[in-house]
Amino acid sequence: MKVLVKAPAKINLSLDVLHKRPDGFHEVEMVMTTIDLADRIELSEIKGNQIMIESQNRFVPDDQRNLAYQAAKLLKDRFDVHTGVSISIDKTIPVAAGLAGGSSDAAATLRGLNKLWGLGLSIDELAEIGSEIGSDVSFCVYGGTALAKGRGEKITHLPAPPNCWVILAKPSIGVSTADVYRNLNLSNVSHPDTQAMMDAIRNRSYKEVCGELGNVLESVTLKMHPEVAHIKDQMVRFGADAVLMSGSGPTVFGLVHHDSRLQRIYNGLRGFCDQVFAVRMLGDRLPLD
Repeated sequence: MKVLVKAPAKINLSLDVLHKRPDGFHEVEMVMTTIDLADRIELSEIKGNQIMIESQNRFVPDDQRNLAYQAAKLLKDRFDVHTGVSISIDKTIPVAAGLAGGSSDAAATLRGLNKLWGLGLSIDELAEIGSEIGSDVSFCVYGGTALAKGRGEKITHLPAPPNCWVILAKPSIGVSTADVYRNLNLSNVSHPDTQAMMDAIRNRSYKEVCGELGNVLESVTLKMHPEVAHIKDQMVRFGADAVLMSGSGPTVFGLVHHDSRLQRIYNGLRGFCDQVFAVRMLGDRLPLD
């Protein structure tokens, strides 16, 4: 038996860091939404009791460092599953890009193995298990649009934002999230207004969403990697309505309302950036199946 699951990327419409917690993690407030850029996960039962990761992408680890592996291992151990599984990951989401590709692969693995192994878990139970794997996994189990608090595991669902194009550009560098947080000085940053972003989404106001985009990690990554700032500047110059870095970077996204501007921005970015995508927001939660 085989199960196929889509693993969509996310962008942060708003990302705020409030303080460092006693457990060493940072307390965050993030408004995230899924976009129509997705990896494909194929789960197949195999003989034996092992977990195999297969991917054509050389940057995807094929051992316990892989979050999809960790998701399968967690389910196997917790529910005493003695069936082997092959996890084939067809990557479209760039690796180490601030788009939660690894977290979404893990979430898709949880959802898919729930079906493959007949575990009968609810989506809330899967999200709770996901929180043990990584900060974005709970959100990725649900998909859609949400406020994420705590380490990212406390999820409040929001309506879909106003529909628009999302142009993404990733420079040919990876960014260490740990390094970005290590260099974050919370006494010297401009905090986004999380509540105003949620209000803008509930009002279905594209103009307000554009006006409230904010990411407290931007200042750190832009200093560490000037090419990210260059992409932001070019995206604005080419005519995007609003531009922001997603997560800890280095991917930058621009929101575009009018189809007529889309090709111009896409072509302009392709002139100096290899990984450029033009996609739609998904906005709505994923069905359990």
